[in-house]
Amino acid sequence: MVKIGVLALQGAVREHVQSVIASGAEAVEVKTVGQLKDLDGLILPGGESTKMRKLIDKYGFMEELRAFAASGRPMFGTCAGLILLAKNIVGYDEPHIGVMDVTVERNSFGRQRESFEADLEIKGVANAFTAVFIRAPHIVEVGEGVEVLATHNDRIVAARQGQFLGCSFHPELTEDHRLAAYFIKMAEEAKYGQPA
Repeated sequence: MVKIGVLALQGAVREHVQSVIASGAEAVEVKTVGQLKDLDGLILPGGESTKMRKLIDKYGFMEELRAFAASGRPMFGTCAGLILLAKNIVGYDEPHIGVMDVTVERNSFGRQRESFEADLEIKGVANAFTAVFIRAPHIVEVGEGVEVLATHNDRIVAARQGQFLGCSFHPELTEDHRLAAYFIKMAEEAKYGQPA
């Protein structure tokens, strides 16, 4: 069984933990840098990306998160987590973790009151997946080697680059755990060489 961490500094941590457990993996709420070493994959949850960055810096996570990425273990960023993974952020000079070759725009679907749900087709995951968008970013462009997994109204809202998975929406806020299961399969392939 793979062990999946959820970065527990801010955001919908409990919901991600429940989704990981429902998908058949062990879940860990990551509150200290030392917990990263035993993980097979890491989820960066939604929340507020600038606040998350402050907490990452405050608790000394940045170097270790980049080392985690360099180790080849999968990382999954949802909403603000996608912003943390992105190499480029519209209107910002510097990325956060900056490991996924995508450019993202923050709050590109509007403010909190403009939150909505949409049914998406997610390549390799689901023909119909109800996605919850809350102050969501979107992927403006992808680099070479990045596979677009889903779009909404011509905007890219889910993508994968090797070990990195990112989406604009909050898959943990529904009872549909297929995207979590897809990420767990990525972690199994990274750990065992093939699906377990």
